[in-house]
Amino acid sequence: MTDGEEHKVGELSIREAGRRGGEVTKARYGVEHYRKAGKKGGSRVAEERGREFFRDIGRKGGTANVLKHGHAYFARMGRKGGRTTRPIADEPEQRGGQGGEPTG
Repeated sequence: MTDGEEHKVGELSIREAGRRGGEVTKARYGVEHYRKAGKKGGSRVAEERGREFFRDIGRKGGTANVLKHGHAYFARMGRKGGRTTRPIADEPEQRGGQGGEPTG
């Protein structure tokens, strides 16, 4: 089976059956159910593999994203996020700049 194919069981694909089951679970128990499950699973992984495991996978993911998107992407994200904490007039784009590191 390749990435584009879906295995079917009866009338539903496995993906569709899983999606429907997730929606039913969310309706029955609420979003908090998933939060608690994630926290419990994360605690278990930290207990078994150590907190360094999360640091390492975070670093790998960050490196992969920098390679995929480039440093400029993250600089733009930082400026975009900063709009909630400083006036928009401080943005380099508003002054006709090319981006990069914010000044001021």
